[in-house]
Amino acid sequence: MTVHTVEVPEDNAVFGQTTSAFASFGYSAAVRAHGLLFIAGTIGRRADGTIPDTIEEQTEIAVSKIEEILRLENLDTSALVDVTSYHVDIRQHLPGFIEAKQRLVQAPYPTWTIIGVSGLASPGLLVEIRATAAYPDAPR
Repeated sequence: MTVHTVEVPEDNAVFGQTTSAFASFGYSAAVRAHGLLFIAGTIGRRADGTIPDTIEEQTEIAVSKIEEILRLENLDTSALVDVTSYHVDIRQHLPGFIEAKQRLVQAPYPTWTIIGVSGLASPGLLVEIRATAAYPDAPR
Protein backbone atom coordinates (compact mmCIF):
# COMPACT_ATOMS: atom_id res chain seq x y z
CA MET A 1 0.00 0.00 0.00
CA THR A 2 1.30 3.42 -0.96
CA VAL A 3 0.62 6.21 1.52
CA HIS A 4 1.35 9.83 0.63
CA THR A 5 1.47 12.49 3.33
CA VAL A 6 0.36 15.96 2.27
CA GLU A 7 2.78 18.60 3.47
CA VAL A 8 1.51 22.13 3.93
CA PRO A 9 4.42 24.50 3.26
CA GLU A 10 5.45 26.66 6.23
CA ASP A 11 4.96 29.81 4.14
CA ASN A 12 1.40 28.84 3.14
CA ALA A 13 -0.79 31.97 3.26
CA VAL A 14 -3.96 30.13 4.35
CA PHE A 15 -2.36 28.25 7.25
CA GLY A 16 0.28 30.83 8.20
CA GLN A 17 1.96 30.20 11.53
CA THR A 18 -0.58 27.48 12.38
CA THR A 19 1.43 24.94 10.32
CA SER A 20 3.56 24.44 13.44
CA ALA A 21 0.67 22.50 14.98
CA PHE A 22 1.33 19.52 12.70
CA ALA A 23 4.77 18.89 14.20
CA SER A 24 3.83 20.04 17.71
CA PHE A 25 0.90 17.63 17.96
CA GLY A 26 2.45 14.93 15.74
CA TYR A 27 -0.04 14.61 12.90
CA SER A 28 -0.34 15.20 9.16
CA ALA A 29 -2.65 17.73 7.52
CA ALA A 30 -3.82 14.98 5.18
CA VAL A 31 -2.88 11.51 4.00
CA ARG A 32 -3.59 9.88 0.64
CA ALA A 33 -4.28 6.12 0.66
CA HIS A 34 -6.35 3.79 -1.53
CA GLY A 35 -7.54 6.62 -3.78
CA LEU A 36 -8.85 8.67 -0.85
CA LEU A 37 -7.56 11.81 0.83
CA PHE A 38 -8.11 11.83 4.60
CA ILE A 39 -8.01 15.43 5.86
CA ALA A 40 -7.34 15.98 9.57
CA GLY A 41 -9.70 18.10 11.60
CA THR A 42 -9.32 21.75 10.65
CA ILE A 43 -10.19 24.62 12.94
CA GLY A 44 -11.09 28.26 12.48
CA ARG A 45 -7.81 29.70 13.72
CA ARG A 46 -6.56 32.58 11.57
CA ALA A 47 -3.16 32.39 9.85
CA ASP A 48 -1.74 34.67 12.58
CA GLY A 49 -2.88 32.21 15.25
CA THR A 50 -5.80 34.22 16.63
CA ILE A 51 -9.29 32.78 16.99
CA PRO A 52 -12.30 34.72 15.67
CA ASP A 53 -15.30 35.19 17.96
CA THR A 54 -17.98 34.17 15.45
CA ILE A 55 -18.98 30.73 14.24
CA GLU A 56 -19.37 32.14 10.73
CA GLU A 57 -15.75 33.30 10.51
CA GLN A 58 -14.41 30.16 12.17
CA THR A 59 -16.39 28.05 9.68
CA GLU A 60 -15.08 30.11 6.74
CA ILE A 61 -11.48 29.66 7.90
CA ALA A 62 -11.86 25.91 8.54
CA VAL A 63 -13.43 25.37 5.12
CA SER A 64 -10.74 27.49 3.44
CA LYS A 65 -8.08 25.27 5.03
CA ILE A 66 -9.82 22.18 3.65
CA GLU A 67 -10.00 23.88 0.23
CA GLU A 68 -6.27 24.65 0.45
CA ILE A 69 -5.36 21.05 1.23
CA LEU A 70 -7.54 19.93 -1.69
CA ARG A 71 -5.80 22.51 -3.93
CA LEU A 72 -2.39 21.19 -2.91
CA GLU A 73 -3.57 17.80 -4.22
CA ASN A 74 -5.10 19.26 -7.42
CA LEU A 75 -8.64 18.69 -6.15
CA ASP A 76 -11.57 20.93 -5.25
CA THR A 77 -14.61 20.61 -2.99
CA SER A 78 -16.43 18.47 -5.55
CA ALA A 79 -14.01 15.68 -4.54
CA LEU A 80 -15.33 15.65 -0.96
CA VAL A 81 -17.25 12.46 -0.14
CA ASP A 82 -17.57 12.56 3.65
CA VAL A 83 -17.36 15.38 6.20
CA THR A 84 -17.76 15.43 9.97
CA SER A 85 -17.97 18.64 11.97
CA TYR A 86 -17.69 18.98 15.74
CA HIS A 87 -19.48 21.89 17.41
CA VAL A 88 -19.20 23.54 20.83
CA ASP A 89 -22.56 24.90 22.07
CA ILE A 90 -24.22 23.36 19.02
CA ARG A 91 -27.70 24.71 19.68
CA GLN A 92 -26.42 28.27 19.91
CA HIS A 93 -24.03 28.14 16.95
CA LEU A 94 -25.71 25.77 14.49
CA PRO A 95 -27.72 28.48 12.66
CA GLY A 96 -24.56 30.52 11.95
CA PHE A 97 -22.66 27.41 10.92
CA ILE A 98 -25.43 26.33 8.53
CA GLU A 99 -25.57 29.83 7.01
CA ALA A 100 -21.82 29.82 6.37
CA LYS A 101 -21.84 26.20 5.14
CA GLN A 102 -24.60 26.95 2.62
CA ARG A 103 -22.52 29.84 1.24
CA LEU A 104 -19.28 27.85 1.07
CA VAL A 105 -20.23 24.30 0.09
CA GLN A 106 -21.87 23.70 -3.28
CA ALA A 107 -23.38 20.63 -4.94
CA PRO A 108 -22.51 17.87 -5.36
CA TYR A 109 -22.73 17.61 -1.59
CA PRO A 110 -20.71 15.13 0.45
CA THR A 111 -22.24 13.19 3.29
CA TRP A 112 -22.01 15.32 6.44
CA THR A 113 -22.27 14.39 10.11
CA ILE A 114 -22.69 17.17 12.70
CA ILE A 115 -21.72 16.33 16.29
CA GLY A 116 -22.03 18.46 19.42
CA VAL A 117 -19.04 18.38 21.79
CA SER A 118 -18.23 19.96 25.14
CA GLY A 119 -14.98 21.52 23.94
CA LEU A 120 -12.16 21.56 21.40
CA ALA A 121 -8.36 21.83 21.69
CA SER A 122 -8.23 25.55 22.52
CA PRO A 123 -10.63 27.82 24.40
CA GLY A 124 -12.67 29.89 21.98
CA LEU A 125 -12.77 27.29 19.21
CA LEU A 126 -16.36 26.62 18.17
CA VAL A 127 -16.00 24.19 15.25
CA GLU A 128 -13.60 21.58 13.88
CA ILE A 129 -14.15 19.97 10.49
CA ARG A 130 -12.56 16.77 9.16
CA ALA A 131 -13.10 15.48 5.65
CA THR A 132 -12.44 12.68 3.19
CA ALA A 133 -12.08 13.28 -0.54
CA ALA A 134 -11.83 10.86 -3.45
CA TYR A 135 -9.34 11.23 -6.29
CA PRO A 136 -10.98 11.15 -9.73
CA ASP A 137 -8.51 8.51 -10.96
CA ALA A 138 -9.33 6.13 -8.10
CA PRO A 139 -10.89 2.80 -9.09
CA ARG A 140 -14.62 2.52 -8.49
